[in-house]
Amino acid sequence: MQYAAINGNVVHMAAAVVPVTDHGFLYGLGLFETFRTYQGVPFLLEHHLERMAAGCAELGIPFTTTTEEVMDWINRLLQANELQDAYVRYTISAGEAALGLPSGDYESPNHIVFAKALPEPSPSLYERGKLLQCLSTVRNTPEGNIRFKSLHYMNSILAKRELNGYGERVQGAEGLQLTRDGYVAEGIVSNIFWVRHGILYTPSIETGILPGITRAVVMELAAHMGVTCNEGLYFWDELQEADEIFLTGSVAELVPVTTLRGQDGNKTIISNGHIGPVTAALLSMYRQKAGYTS
Repeated sequence: MQYAAINGNVVHMAAAVVPVTDHGFLYGLGLFETFRTYQGVPFLLEHHLERMAAGCAELGIPFTTTTEEVMDWINRLLQANELQDAYVRYTISAGEAALGLPSGDYESPNHIVFAKALPEPSPSLYERGKLLQCLSTVRNTPEGNIRFKSLHYMNSILAKRELNGYGERVQGAEGLQLTRDGYVAEGIVSNIFWVRHGILYTPSIETGILPGITRAVVMELAAHMGVTCNEGLYFWDELQEADEIFLTGSVAELVPVTTLRGQDGNKTIISNGHIGPVTAALLSMYRQKAGYTS
């Protein structure tokens, strides 16, 4: 990744800087979206921008960027970085302001876009799945009524540090965070679903999770399949009884979980160690919707 786009200009990474008085740097006042392209087209871009616009409105950050503008930035960035498809991160920081907490709205936010090569998944990832480690680092409560995809990511970083501390025992795993009341919340970088007796379950937004874009699409696809999806408050023990489990994210798509590892180190095998039929059907429908070609 040699180039980034900042405020619409594609520049070398060394020139992609913001002032130290930017409140994104000083106070974490900013938001970001991550997504991927398929055949060079950003998938669900309008949904990501709608979520960003809603968050900016609450934070007093002006957001007038159009889908066409972001598409142009991404197209030029793909070309500059010689990428056909990419993992894209679009960040908006509050912009420069006086030192101290703001007393009014911001005026000139900074827009930064990165595009890097998509991660190469293990050939068996979508067949044999991955391990999900239950973490002791609890999911913090959201900043407002609904969690922002914001620049202050300390809670997730602490969770990732805990996961890394397990070493090779959880290599390639995702970490699962619970709420302070012990309810299943979400992965460090993913939302979670599971299937039990043909019914789909996922934690409620009430738990403080990020209302993921891919999460919403999966719920729509499940409805088209005629699969009931229940949102609620659930405990770790209920995951251990699941017939199938999968994680969702805009870049990773739908990733099956075939092993659960508790904080005590005990493991539970899910779906006989292979992707389950409901997960497989939803993944296929999602990729068809995205225009995926292998």
